[in-house]
Amino acid sequence: MTLRVDDVRREEAALWVRHGAPPVMEHPHRHDDLELNLVHSGRLEYLFGGSTLRVDAGQVALFWGGTPHQLVDPDAVPSDVSWVHIPLTEVLSWALPAEQIAVLLRARPVVVPAAALARDVDALFATWHRDLLAGGDSTVVMLEAQAFVRRTLTTAEAPGAPGGAPDAADAAGAPGPSGAAARATAMAQFVAEHYRSPISPADVAQAVHLSPSHAMTLFKRVVGTTLGTYIARCRVAEAQRLLITTDATTVEVGHAAGFTSQSSFYDTFRQICGCAPGDYRRALR
Repeated sequence: MTLRVDDVRREEAALWVRHGAPPVMEHPHRHDDLELNLVHSGRLEYLFGGSTLRVDAGQVALFWGGTPHQLVDPDAVPSDVSWVHIPLTEVLSWALPAEQIAVLLRARPVVVPAAALARDVDALFATWHRDLLAGGDSTVVMLEAQAFVRRTLTTAEAPGAPGGAPDAADAAGAPGPSGAAARATAMAQFVAEHYRSPISPADVAQAVHLSPSHAMTLFKRVVGTTLGTYIARCRVAEAQRLLITTDATTVEVGHAAGFTSQSSFYDTFRQICGCAPGDYRRALR
């Protein structure tokens, strides 16, 4: 896989900032981060969860990377893009309104004009990139990123907003009170904090004081995926991170990511990523 981007990652900050031309993506991928795209010039075209998505120059896209997505024909138009990846665990710690969390976890991205965010977004992203590249304190960048995400979601929710977010009712699966979104958010938070342990959907249900069947039905309705699949995605995303950023063996990676056996690790990883863990590591090194 060929990447043609200026790629910066601050491990201790658990924050990614990238700037440059769109990368070549041979296959769809997933990651357990919130992703921000800012198109400075040109455009991005995605296959996103089975649908197409186009992000034009001057637009910001915001979505959860757990939905399979792939850039299509990045060389079609010369483009300059910034990406920011924020771990879902960090986002869930921000205590966003449950309805906004439900919007983020759905398979439909939020897309808004950068000009509607009432600030120089290009300069802001450039500052984040420069600060992390210089190895400075990432705390300020994370705080600014949180404010930016909040502003983006609020802007998308405004009546008549161009692009924007899914309806609150759509994000929750059906009209009704926000209790379902709040419960689903609590379940996602529990999984994000405990997926490295041998938890099951029943453990998640117990943590939010619901029966397993009720919890699984509610989570699927709000988030659009099953609890078991969500746990597996979190573990695979952690395994992907460890395969890329460490020299740990695949046995060590599987154990650290929360898998109870190597066969389970290999089967789940291949099902989600389309290749074995070792092949994934070799393709990105």
